[in-house]
Amino acid sequence: MAEDKKYRIINIRRYIGNENPELGEDELLQILSEFSCPVNPDVEKFLKCSSVDFTKKNQSVTYLVFSAVGGKLLGYFTLALKPLTVRGETVSNTVKKKLLRISELDRESDTYTMSAYLIAQLGKNYSESDGKMITGAELLELAWDKIKETQYEFGGMVVFLEAENEEKLLSFYRNNRFSQFDTRQTTSSKDEPHELVQLLRLL
Repeated sequence: MAEDKKYRIINIRRYIGNENPELGEDELLQILSEFSCPVNPDVEKFLKCSSVDFTKKNQSVTYLVFSAVGGKLLGYFTLALKPLTVRGETVSNTVKKKLLRISELDRESDTYTMSAYLIAQLGKNYSESDGKMITGAELLELAWDKIKETQYEFGGMVVFLEAENEEKLLSFYRNNRFSQFDTRQTTSSKDEPHELVQLLRLL
């Protein structure tokens, strides 16, 4: 996708620590305040309450997606590098051969441990045309393109994400070439533990 034709992608680092009042943290917070995602309040909460702090601490980086015409905030995605362990029994032999190139294999437990790219957050802004100015697939592709740029410079092969165990959501990711490989129980102290589905795709 040629992002310069329809979309403009901005790393929020451009705003953080910038003393220019037209492109500083106050301006960033104003932009974030206009984001609304009623279909997934957690996505909205992360952007408004955690994305800046996480970026400052180098835990992840959030990218804002604007329309090339009009400069409207259409959505965002957050990327991070995370350690990942994949159980051999959950993937095909073809995938296992590829994982061997970039992972440490524990033969006793048949697990592959590696650094992987995590699509940590993905959300559309429903305050702009009820979220219809960009599709979920387009937003995911923009995140994928950004990861491919990083891979070109530094290597790596695995991209993964975690999703709620909802068929509509899982079908969306399967249709975009992600495959389920495991599940994980959340450990948040604030909410009741629940199961997340882990999906991966190879670069």
